[in-house]
Amino acid sequence: MAPAGKVTGFHKEGNGWFCNAGLPSDITVVVDGIQFHLHKFPLVSKCGKIARICEESSEKALITVLEEFPGGPDTFLIAVKFCYGLRMELTTRNIVTVYCAADYLQMTDEYGEDNLLSKSENFFHKNVLHNWKDCILALQSSDPVIARAEKLQIIRKCLSAVSMMVCTDPSLFGWPMMMYGSLQSPGGSILWNGINTGARIRSAESDWWFEDISYLSVGLFERLINTMETRGIRPEILVGAIMYYARKYLPGLGRWKSGQSGKTRTVASFSLTPAVVDQKVLIETIEKLLPEKKGKSFCRFLLGLLRVALILGVSQMCKDSLERRIGMQLEVATLDSLLIPAYSDSDTLYDVDCMERIIHHFMSSETRITSFSPPSLDPETSPSSEPLRKVAKLIDNYIAEVASDINLKPRKIRFLAEALPESSRPLHDGLYRALDIYFKAHPWLSEKEKEELCNIIDYQKLSIDACAHASQNARLPLRVVLQVLFFEQMQLRTALAGCLNALDTESAPAGPITIPSEMAGQILQRDGWITVVRENQVLRGDMESMRSRVGELEEEFIKIKQEMKKVTKSHSSLSSPRLVARKIGCKLIPRSTDAQPDPVDSTGPTPRASVEQARRSHHSRHRKSFSLF
Repeated sequence: MAPAGKVTGFHKEGNGWFCNAGLPSDITVVVDGIQFHLHKFPLVSKCGKIARICEESSEKALITVLEEFPGGPDTFLIAVKFCYGLRMELTTRNIVTVYCAADYLQMTDEYGEDNLLSKSENFFHKNVLHNWKDCILALQSSDPVIARAEKLQIIRKCLSAVSMMVCTDPSLFGWPMMMYGSLQSPGGSILWNGINTGARIRSAESDWWFEDISYLSVGLFERLINTMETRGIRPEILVGAIMYYARKYLPGLGRWKSGQSGKTRTVASFSLTPAVVDQKVLIETIEKLLPEKKGKSFCRFLLGLLRVALILGVSQMCKDSLERRIGMQLEVATLDSLLIPAYSDSDTLYDVDCMERIIHHFMSSETRITSFSPPSLDPETSPSSEPLRKVAKLIDNYIAEVASDINLKPRKIRFLAEALPESSRPLHDGLYRALDIYFKAHPWLSEKEKEELCNIIDYQKLSIDACAHASQNARLPLRVVLQVLFFEQMQLRTALAGCLNALDTESAPAGPITIPSEMAGQILQRDGWITVVRENQVLRGDMESMRSRVGELEEEFIKIKQEMKKVTKSHSSLSSPRLVARKIGCKLIPRSTDAQPDPVDSTGPTPRASVEQARRSHHSRHRKSFSLF
């Protein structure tokens, strides 16, 4: 048994702690319902707060209650052991609460040299602020005493130290560089003088610290990101940390991972459980932390965040801000991420109203936000010179996806289709496809409603294939089909006329085919005009062969005409009695020599008859050759 007055320790009985000093206690301190039966002298000699309480009270057996004591009964027990001169241990996990408890009890050097407050402060500055793992653990343990830790600037110093180490090569802090390499435990931890330190080798990549800071609470995480931003850490790295933190505590974001590795990278070896997070508060906090940047994977993350926000019912301001951010980079969004289900009492399957607001933000955004530069975060993102056309194609595909919903009203379709200007769609095939799907899913629509929807389509911007499909589509109103046929005929006629005019104006018979620039643009804009060009090439070959044949006939005609002139001159020099008799109207009796056929007549037709026959042959061939026109 220890002698009277010699304290060997403390023991707990029921709901109280008792000192093993062999002397009756003269002061009882209550902390969170736990009673500590102590002695005034050791407490008064170290604690300014207890000394003032004892001075104000004249009772011999004093009972006092310490309200809102930092760290609770466990931390108070550490302070009491220090007052009694017993061995107590300061660790990374308890240093913040002990530091705050010493400040609460006013254990300054005024009440004893090297008192608990100065001892805690020295341990914090020498052992915690220079080590990554200890800083993270100190921040984790500061949540219960956050207000007093703020007063003592513990939080600010830890956040500043962590931010500085993130900006520094991770191999330059924590443990000496010479201890890296082969001096590792089987689990991968670093060995220092043969002792497992619990620290792990740091990765050279920029995301080595994502997992470690994800153990912090939402408030501390927000402050840490803001501190890193003021230190100039690149926005794309901060966004990566924010996305990692959000996906850890928002399971609904799991399917929206894009280009993210499932490998967990960590430096410290933690035994604490992850922070308890209010998901609604987390989403509203993350929305404030996100920068005004754009990228394909970043936009996908924003859409996933909006989906979860609609499920949890966050504040309207947060939802509006997320929709605005998405609208400002709608051209890099994907169709599957835009298909947000309707979580409210809406009758529709998808939240079309949300899509309308996103398109409105896209059209009203005057300035375009910049894109992330590093390819590691967004490898597929490239500056787009035609965001309107990309968004128009995206909206056409979106309408086609939601068109099968039987509860979707025609005015919703019309608003989505007309939200963008006319110049955003070089072709209206996507709109036609979407309306055809909508008509198929809504067979009860009246002809008037169908015609009103069809008015959003410019039939002159339909391709040949779309026109061919529309002309045989029984779901379209008859008036619309007639319009399609009319514009289809106009397109074909214009294209053929332009090609034929280009061929006729060629000077060289064997020169290359030249088509007017306007007509070439119209042909290239439509998928079906390639076939028309090929048919015109075949037609040009036929015309060339026909021209050569006409030239041969003209040469033959000139030769026959020259021979006819020669024959006419030779006959005019002869005076035939038969010709004279014909002139005076007499009929001569044929002679025996006349009864014989003329050698020239018997062998073939007369020269005039030959000429006439050649002319008829020439004209008939000419007409036959051009009968294609």
